[in-house]
Amino acid sequence: MSDKVYNTLFLCTGNSARSIMAEVLLNSFGHGRFKAFSAGSRPGSQVNPLTLEIIQATRLPIDGLRSKSWDEFARPGAPQMDFVITLCDSAAGEECPLWPGQPITAHWGFEDPSACTGTAEEQRGKFDKVFRQIATRIKIFNSLPLATLDKAAIKRELDTLGDRATQASTTAS
Repeated sequence: MSDKVYNTLFLCTGNSARSIMAEVLLNSFGHGRFKAFSAGSRPGSQVNPLTLEIIQATRLPIDGLRSKSWDEFARPGAPQMDFVITLCDSAAGEECPLWPGQPITAHWGFEDPSACTGTAEEQRGKFDKVFRQIATRIKIFNSLPLATLDKAAIKRELDTLGDRATQASTTAS
């Protein structure tokens, strides 16, 4: 069994909801196997309060969470990523920085819960739904036998997870 810790960067445009959720979930479910980070192409000034509420409700840590630019992870001295995963369509279509070390990239599209304009309860429900969808993908990702797969096989697995995520959010809409 490999002792390698896989650095994983989750990207969204605002880095206030989906990418923050993925960061917390992979750090929790990965049990030290992964070191997850999150960032945005145009980060907001803060993490969405409903994101923090949903994470706290599951008793996962929120200490140190903040919206940050992906530039932090493209500069010299930043952790070298093994995986870079976009979670929203707008970030997937943007010109990303060149990531040192040629990490494996994938796109897992999820609805933006911050775009929900319903009642407070409807908004909370949307955040909870997206959180659960991301958690499912993270659990599957965490279960992959990365040490025994080659780079092409890992890329296929990550792309398949992205296809499932896209199908699930399209079906649920």
